[in-house]
Amino acid sequence: MLQAAIFDMDGLMVDTEPIWASAWPPAFARYGLTVVPGLVEACVGSSYERISRMVAEAYDGNPDAQRALDDHYEVGAEKFIASGAPKKPGLDELLAWLSDTGVPCAVASSSERRVVEANLRHAGVTERFGAVVTGDDGYPSKPAPDIFLGAAERLGADPARTLVLEDSPSGVRAASAGGFVTVMVPDLIQPTDELRALCARVCADLAEVRDLLAAGELG
Repeated sequence: MLQAAIFDMDGLMVDTEPIWASAWPPAFARYGLTVVPGLVEACVGSSYERISRMVAEAYDGNPDAQRALDDHYEVGAEKFIASGAPKKPGLDELLAWLSDTGVPCAVASSSERRVVEANLRHAGVTERFGAVVTGDDGYPSKPAPDIFLGAAERLGADPARTLVLEDSPSGVRAASAGGFVTVMVPDLIQPTDELRALCARVCADLAEVRDLLAAGELG
């Protein structure tokens, strides 16, 4: 029996990743830069600090690249704070099922708290979560498991009996490293054989997660 469920946010609960991705090229173009191939995909699921290090490495420490990254973040944050992002299919049904069966939930996201809380508010799901852990809370970035371990601790849950739902490779690796029941719901990036091996399941959407839980086939 599951003790808890922990949700990533970007690309898992709400469809933010296309908005973040589309903000990269214009932000970098303002500084005469093009986005290094593969950089956007590599940054999915990571904290601002980790992405900043990746950008510094990709652009040999060019300060304009850091300025472009900051502009990119502000553009995305303003959009989410103003209107949020569309909910992913099956989110409401899964959260309702977990609530009805007494499974407490938390959010563990690498994004800033202001962005996380805005998206939860616009999606109308804030009250579904007993804990919200964000990139502002000082945990090492995914793929380190610390942010998930922190969320589980706040819920008083054993990682081995806690479901973690993730869409990104770094998040899947983090959840697996923490000893969680790991489920990947792919968004922009499809699972490799390595990622599949780390997961209890790979699901097409959150509705499938709910169906598996209801059937007793997960957790």
